[in-house]
Amino acid sequence: MVPVSDVDRSVAFYRDQVGFHLDVDWSPGPAYRVVQLTPAGSDAVSIQFGIGITGAVPGSLRGTYLVVSDLAAAIRFLEGNGVKVSAPRHKDASAGEWQGSYADGIDMAHADRASFADFSDPDGNLWTLQEVGYSSS
Repeated sequence: MVPVSDVDRSVAFYRDQVGFHLDVDWSPGPAYRVVQLTPAGSDAVSIQFGIGITGAVPGSLRGTYLVVSDLAAAIRFLEGNGVKVSAPRHKDASAGEWQGSYADGIDMAHADRASFADFSDPDGNLWTLQEVGYSSS
C-alpha cells in the first residue's frame, strides 16, 4: 500500500514515468477508489493506492525495494522519463567483509544485491532500486 495525496497524479507517475502496468482503477463512489499497478516484468508483486484504503500519511513509505537486472539502464529509463534518481552506490567491501559502508557508483563486478539507487514519488514515498541478476549480454 503506497500512501498518496493525489491518486490521478500518482497513476500518471507510476504508469507513465516509472513504467508500471495499470491493472485496476476502480471506484464505486467518491469515498473509495483502488488503483493497482504492477512493475514491468513482475508477475508476483503489485502496488495499490487510492481513496479510503489506508490511513498512512502520504509520503511515509520507506524501505521498499524495486529489483532490477541492470541498475544503469533503470536509472537511464527513469531519468529519461523525468524521475530524479540518486547517484548509484554499492556496498564497499574493500576492507574484506562488508561493514555497512558504501562507495560511489555501481559495483564493478555487478554482484547481486550490491548496487543501489533511490527515487521518490511526488509525495516523497522512497523507493530503492537494487541490482540483481545482471547480465552483460
